[in-house]
Amino acid sequence: MTSMRLKIIACEVVARELYWCAAHARHAADVTLLPQGLHDNSDTCRARLQELIDAAGPDRYDAVLLGYGLCNNSLVGVRAGSVPLVVPRAHDCITLLLGSKERYARLFAEHPGTYWFSSGWLECQDKRGERFEPRQNSGLGPAYRGADYSALVAKYGEENARYLAEFMSRWEEHYTRGVLIEFDFARGLALADRVREICRDKGWQFAAVPGDLALLQAALDGEWDDARFLVVRPGQAVRACYDEAILAATSVLQP
Repeated sequence: MTSMRLKIIACEVVARELYWCAAHARHAADVTLLPQGLHDNSDTCRARLQELIDAAGPDRYDAVLLGYGLCNNSLVGVRAGSVPLVVPRAHDCITLLLGSKERYARLFAEHPGTYWFSSGWLECQDKRGERFEPRQNSGLGPAYRGADYSALVAKYGEENARYLAEFMSRWEEHYTRGVLIEFDFARGLALADRVREICRDKGWQFAAVPGDLALLQAALDGEWDDARFLVVRPGQAVRACYDEAILAATSVLQP
């Protein structure tokens, strides 16, 4: 296989897993990470992605790879630039961490009340610099904390903060179990202890499942079969399709 240089644009939630795969990949990759929670504002996320995609020209890269799923429809309308754009067929980053959309669907069907945790979602809440707060009902992410309530009080006053905190906490009613997606290279981070504590506070069951890097590794290795990846050619854009393919390409060229 001819060596390629890839431009990777991904959510920082998958940073550890992505760098692990990049270190073992067949092709060279330049990685740009975007802030957690950016995809909760689809227009902002779409615009940021498009800017980076358009800047990746054929003089430097053979393809642009997105470390995102459909992600709240943030990818809908995103266009390929002057090189092919490769997108995993996934609804969100849970698929990237579990290895396939089929495995994610099976685990969801077995336990639909699952709230997912990973190293990225636990670590990003303490980061510095640019922040985009994730929605509390996103199904994967850090727990709502008392420190957030103090910020609400400072900004809105005690009475309004109490109402907002109650409203923001209702998402928890839909979940009965917290599950950590584990990888061997992150076992020294004591993530399971943190998730157990969160589950204990919320009255959830705790469980852990092994993560699977097959999808991310295939992406960086250039194994872009149609069952797992959408390859968007120059002159095409991403659209959502409501079947097992999740994503499709559509022409943006005028007749």
